[in-house]
Amino acid sequence: MKIKHGMILAAGLGKRMQPITFKIPKPLIQIGNKNLIERAIELLINHGVEEIAVNVHHLPGQIKDFINKKKYKIKITISYERDILLDTGGGIFHATRSFKKPFIAINPDTLWSKAYYNELKDLEDLYFEKKKPCLLLVNKNLSFDSSFKGDFNLNDGVISRDNSNEFIFTGLQILDESVFSSIKDKKFSMNKIWNYLIKENSLIGNESKQKFYHLNAIEIYNKLSNLKITD
Repeated sequence: MKIKHGMILAAGLGKRMQPITFKIPKPLIQIGNKNLIERAIELLINHGVEEIAVNVHHLPGQIKDFINKKKYKIKITISYERDILLDTGGGIFHATRSFKKPFIAINPDTLWSKAYYNELKDLEDLYFEKKKPCLLLVNKNLSFDSSFKGDFNLNDGVISRDNSNEFIFTGLQILDESVFSSIKDKKFSMNKIWNYLIKENSLIGNESKQKFYHLNAIEIYNKLSNLKITD
């Protein structure tokens, strides 16, 4: 069984990437020979996804134009957050309302590459085996940016949050509409969903073995640019 739907979070303001993001939205920042959203789309298409929703807010026309010019051979819809940013949870929920089956949600801030192809497949296998929402995590020791403090712990595939956390969320997760069933708010963080699932012992994960490159600040952009990453 294959997941056919995906969602890309592309609505952020990219404030920590200023002044670059004064002129272009963060998902269009290029590292190596591809920009961030291009990497995310290619990961989903390679996996067999047939429909992608992309939420947008800051300079949305540039993202829409880029997608149109690429002429991807799958359906890509734009979910506009014109008046207010809905945060991560609200953005995902709003963009995926028509998805009645499980979907992959992906944050393009991570430099997704071919190295993640098998890890996404493994995460999908885990989802269908356990029938629970699942996240791809990475040990913070593998992070290029050493400032990450850790988001979660991972014990025998079960995710927890403790006083000290060794794993970072990579930005890749598999969800279905049921995780939003108790939410009444329009704007909310995925942390609200994750914390509830953790209390229910219902959030699971796999560990990524890749070096973790995540573009979250102009300083990291400068360092990554100097690495001359190729694809």
